Amino acid sequence: MIRKLGIILEMIKFEHTVFALPFAYMGAILGTIVMEDRLPLWSEIGWITLAMFGARSAAMGLNRLIDKRIDTSNPRTSNRALPAGLLRSVEVLLFIVASFAMLVYASANLDAITMKLMPIAVFMLVFYSYTKRFTWLCHIILGLTIGLSPLGGWVAVTGEFNAAAWVLYATVSLWIAGFDIVYATQDREYDQRADLHSIPVRFGIAGALWIARALHAVTAVGFLSLFWMTGLSWAYLFGAVIAVSLLFYQHFLVRPTDLSRVQVAFFGMNGTLSVVLFLFAIFDLLVLRQW
Repeated sequence: MIRKLGIILEMIKFEHTVFALPFAYMGAILGTIVMEDRLPLWSEIGWITLAMFGARSAAMGLNRLIDKRIDTSNPRTSNRALPAGLLRSVEVLLFIVASFAMLVYASANLDAITMKLMPIAVFMLVFYSYTKRFTWLCHIILGLTIGLSPLGGWVAVTGEFNAAAWVLYATVSLWIAGFDIVYATQDREYDQRADLHSIPVRFGIAGALWIARALHAVTAVGFLSLFWMTGLSWAYLFGAVIAVSLLFYQHFLVRPTDLSRVQVAFFGMNGTLSVVLFLFAIFDLLVLRQW
């Protein structure tokens, strides 16, 4: 059982939770401070953590199950758990059902609007895995799906949205879409042969990298805009400048003629970015404000 659990956690790339979870916390903390002049309760943080784990686990499990045939024929992904026979489809399906149950249970313990919006979240979690079969906008749809993390954290504890919540959602969505485009450059040749859609297939490697840079330029504006929209101080601004520097450094690492450092840019730079921005925001909100 322990071995199977380890295989499942590797299958869903548990370590990639670092991309979304810090922003879910950031959305919850910013939301309660901006909207209600308080900090979220520890119980709210706990339910958000459980909901995030359930949502991400279900989404990744679905992605691996839906893409089993594609992963089997793609040399880069043929050693994943399902194509390699390390897990059976029924085992992954049971894991998906349990993950969705976890999401629903956690959401039921948060603000009532969370359950009302649940069908939208579930639809997005299922839908995005199919999009590369018919549109090169699949990266944008993935971004809009994962971007629900901070928006969900915000609304889960406040029950309402404001302009800052939507800016945070759009910013994280474009950030995710941008680095997913960079990641997808690795599969351009296979995707062309398999008649799959992506921005690297549609616009070529060089064009795709320019689109990713443009999305990340808007992301940088979004991170900096939150400084003025939410009353954050110099500490967040300093963290945002570091985050923006990391954002653009990844584009220095990846060139159209050299994709050897895509993995470093994908996980190293972006994982560090989310943690850095979160820590500086938390220092700003929890220490400098002396709650």
